[in-house]
Amino acid sequence: MTKPAPISANNLPTPALETWKYTNLPRALPANLKLAEKPQEILIHKNRGQICEQPEDILFTGAENEQQQPALKIRLEEGARLTLIERHNGKNAYWKNMTTQIAIEEGAILTHIRIQNDSPQAIHTNMVEINLARNAHYNSLSLNTGAKLMRHEITAHINGTGTESHFNGLNLLSADQHGDTTILVEHKAPNSFSKQFYRSLLNDRAHGVFQGKVYVHKEAQKTDAYQLSNAILLSEHAEMDTKPELEIYADDVKCSHGSTCGQLDEEPLFYLRQRGINEAQARMLLLQAFIGEIIDTLDDSSVKEELEQKAEKWLSSILVN
Repeated sequence: MTKPAPISANNLPTPALETWKYTNLPRALPANLKLAEKPQEILIHKNRGQICEQPEDILFTGAENEQQQPALKIRLEEGARLTLIERHNGKNAYWKNMTTQIAIEEGAILTHIRIQNDSPQAIHTNMVEINLARNAHYNSLSLNTGAKLMRHEITAHINGTGTESHFNGLNLLSADQHGDTTILVEHKAPNSFSKQFYRSLLNDRAHGVFQGKVYVHKEAQKTDAYQLSNAILLSEHAEMDTKPELEIYADDVKCSHGSTCGQLDEEPLFYLRQRGINEAQARMLLLQAFIGEIIDTLDDSSVKEELEQKAEKWLSSILVN
């Protein structure tokens, strides 16, 4: 299996490539972008056994009419622990073309929260590569509410036994936004666990994409891998494409995938309305519960509260109309 190649203005992937079949990057890019003079680079390195009690917060800001190439490099040495909050914003049209490299060494634990709220005119591409050593843990949650076109592509290499990796995500999209999450988890060692759990709410003409793949190598016996994508279409014009995949060459594994896509269930909506709750409040409660299962995967109460507020603000904006 090959790792994702960096994207450049001279090497744009098109829907002719299988992994980009739903996402037309060349068509979406703003015209006349100038290359940023200085790429933003952030290096986070935690020493052996270092325990970070407080979350570390970083921000990537887009600049108008620029093609930016930010780079994030994270390394946790043996036994280190860190919670990282990665934020994205900006104004007007730009292309934030990012690369992320993460190395988690033996017994280290990284909780990675990504809040992508780029400008509605922006393009956001982020190519992520993760390497996990023996007994390493990676727990992630991505909240995507911004960008005209967002592509979050993750390749995770499970290199040691006893690893645990969680890829959780929430896409809240409206207008003509396009949100694409593509994940490849390569299990190369036995006795490891991975879970992909994404939910999407799509309004207006928004287009959501989830492509999740688990590749189990022959030597990765007793792999436990799970994928689930759920989407609710809040408009008859919204669209969701889901492509879960399993490619397994070991014979002692427990792997599964599932996908649902549809409108809000009318039965619980009717049940709530029969108990005196108006339709807007009933819809809010049901959608909050749908979102809440993703946010509840976090342990940090302050971060959970922030994400709940952001999600509630987004819901309120669309349910008013």
